[in-house]
Amino acid sequence: MQTHFTIDCVIFSFNEGKLQLLLTERNVYPYKDWWALPGFFAEKDEEMEDAVKRILYEHTGLKDIFMEQLGAFAGVKRHPEGRILTVAFSTIVKYEDVKSKIRPVTSYMRQAKWFAIDQLPDLAFDHAQIIQQSLQKLKHTINYSTAVYELLPEKFTLTQLQQVYEAILGKTLDKRNFRKKIANAGFLKELSEVQKGVSYRAARLYRFDKRKFQKQISAM
Repeated sequence: MQTHFTIDCVIFSFNEGKLQLLLTERNVYPYKDWWALPGFFAEKDEEMEDAVKRILYEHTGLKDIFMEQLGAFAGVKRHPEGRILTVAFSTIVKYEDVKSKIRPVTSYMRQAKWFAIDQLPDLAFDHAQIIQQSLQKLKHTINYSTAVYELLPEKFTLTQLQQVYEAILGKTLDKRNFRKKIANAGFLKELSEVQKGVSYRAARLYRFDKRKFQKQISAM
């Protein structure tokens, strides 16, 4: 038996220079044929943490993904069937780690697909509001969380790093000032390696030193 509240999952990644969001195409009413956040009703006797794991897997095929609670949304008009509260959770995943695992295993959803954050389709329910709030949280924590580096591969270029910052902040950053700020921060390790398989001049690769980062944050 279902409850009167749902779980919605905001899943960010980064690919091809863009911040990406995972959406599912609904195969049930209301909003049949619309795109929406992966989400569904929690069961009556189901703990919330178990509901999150189940719904995430059924709608995306992903397992063992840490989800952080974003907040509750209970607008009177958010659901056509009446006031149905949803609890939204968010996470960040590396694109290469999950790209081959995205596969809904429920008939409620036709497919799951990545969309660039600046090219989202019209969304069901109040999911645009939920996404916007999640983005705002990313912006507010960008300088004292590891979120940026969780979106990048283990080895990355400074251009890729700047692209992630720009995607989250929604603005273009001055290249020279950005690189100076990152260099002064001191938690990137320059590698002897460069990019491979690119048609342009290969850029130097870097690795994030999480230990140094956490030490700096704890000293603030």
